[in-house]
Amino acid sequence: MRTGLAAIRPTPTTGRHRHRTILCWITVAPAVAWLVVRLLGVERGPLVQLLAFTPYVVIGSLGPLVLALALRRRWPAVVAAVTTAALLAVVAPRALPTPQPSTAGPALRLLTANLLIGSADLRTLVDLVRSERVDVLVVQEFTPASAAGLDRLGLDRLLPYRQLNPMEGSPGSGLYARHPISDEGVRQLRGGWGFTQAYATVTVPGAPPVRVESAHPAAPYALDQIDAWRNDLAAQPAAAPDGPLSILAGDFNATLDHAPLRALLDTGYADAAAAVGAGLTGTWGPYDGDLIPPVVIDHVLVDRRIAVRDVVVHPLPDSDHRMVLADLRLPAG
Repeated sequence: MRTGLAAIRPTPTTGRHRHRTILCWITVAPAVAWLVVRLLGVERGPLVQLLAFTPYVVIGSLGPLVLALALRRRWPAVVAAVTTAALLAVVAPRALPTPQPSTAGPALRLLTANLLIGSADLRTLVDLVRSERVDVLVVQEFTPASAAGLDRLGLDRLLPYRQLNPMEGSPGSGLYARHPISDEGVRQLRGGWGFTQAYATVTVPGAPPVRVESAHPAAPYALDQIDAWRNDLAAQPAAAPDGPLSILAGDFNATLDHAPLRALLDTGYADAAAAVGAGLTGTWGPYDGDLIPPVVIDHVLVDRRIAVRDVVVHPLPDSDHRMVLADLRLPAG
């Protein structure tokens, strides 16, 4: 009898193997859960903020894979490998250029900048407009002092056509253009922040008219703002593949890992940065001193009939955002 009991009693080696297997599953589980949320687009509550850091999770998911391989836990290693591969498949296309439509129209250089309630260095902004020959500038968190300061620095001579809605605080919005504009106006979002979005149709010689809007949905900075964020993104103007050309540019407070932004893209937009392989260059985060890894929440969304030639992210001192400059080519008019 003693011999029989000894035969079925767990040995120290068996116990160690079980503990190692449990450890591997515990480390693999968070990445698997993250992947499920990302693929199904079911982010809710604090997951909305966390999902912005998905590119970093791709790197972090290698840890459980290495651990499972080192401990020779086959199935945890298989699940970890599949999870890393799937996360990589989601994120990697943003770093790979894609074929662009063949267009024979004029170039359009568009710049978007969040001015952080008017505190950004306006001279840096105007100098970039001048040196890069920007055709359209859209700004967010645009204040009356910003409007006056930009004109003092000569922006009124560089971009004489404008639709401006400067406001105290963060709701203000503005659009400046080198070429004539029409059908201009201001959209009032219903989110808790009360952001506004200036828009206008820009007429570039040799191209069809293109509608440009300065996008600024609410930020999901707290749980009670998630619904406002989702509603503001849903309220953005959809692309019209068979209608007029459209560009949405600005601070979307969302990355390509957020389902509401992907739904907007599905209406017929392309993310300009991702289209040229620059979609992982951070635009918001540590630039005002906060210890937050950079994430991509400033975007230029273009009608898929517009070709993207280049996208460059530029620093903007005294703002928590960076500027995004998109070099586009329009269809011939």
